[in-house]
Amino acid sequence: MADINIAQAFIAFAVLLFSLTIHELAHAWTADRLGDPTARRLGRVSLNPMVHADPIGTILFPLIAAIGRFPLIGWAKPVPVNVSRLRRGRRDHVLVAAAGPASNVVIAAIAAVLLRVFHTAPETIGDVTVNAPLVALAARAVQINLLLAIFNMIPIPPLDGGAVLGGVLPQPVAFRFDALLRPYGFLLIYALMITGTLGRIVSPPYYYLLSWFP
Repeated sequence: MADINIAQAFIAFAVLLFSLTIHELAHAWTADRLGDPTARRLGRVSLNPMVHADPIGTILFPLIAAIGRFPLIGWAKPVPVNVSRLRRGRRDHVLVAAAGPASNVVIAAIAAVLLRVFHTAPETIGDVTVNAPLVALAARAVQINLLLAIFNMIPIPPLDGGAVLGGVLPQPVAFRFDALLRPYGFLLIYALMITGTLGRIVSPPYYYLLSWFP
């Protein structure tokens, strides 16, 4: 605990909260555009982080990650989706599920451009680089959003990757896959984190994607 940089932890949590809000907004907006108004009627097409925050995934899990020096990742309250109201059913559900991680990749790309701009044209007063906090913020936004995108695409329900995989599997197989893993999904995620397996799963695609950014 004593080794935690409070300022860096605050920046990271602020970026995480913003990124999770956009992530869930992307799910809700996509579902609404594809024919299911459930999330919109529940107020989930919103930039208010309070309507998306989950006590465990948005607060407790990131806190454990910060204390244990694990990658800072988390989740928010799942957006309710009525697959039967989507115009193309399960195929549209895949798009709804993928919209969240895709939004994180977009945020990472925008943050990478801003990071390039800040580094290219630093603003200084005396010996102090006044846009240094913006550099730190943009760098964390790139890192956290790539981690969120990859983490959420792990094919374990209730993560988005589980919904994407369930949408492309034959329907009977998808139902059995979901029924088998969903009750134990969060336990599996915790087990992966505690054993260090989560880092070994996330790290290769994370560094590969990171190499695409300046």
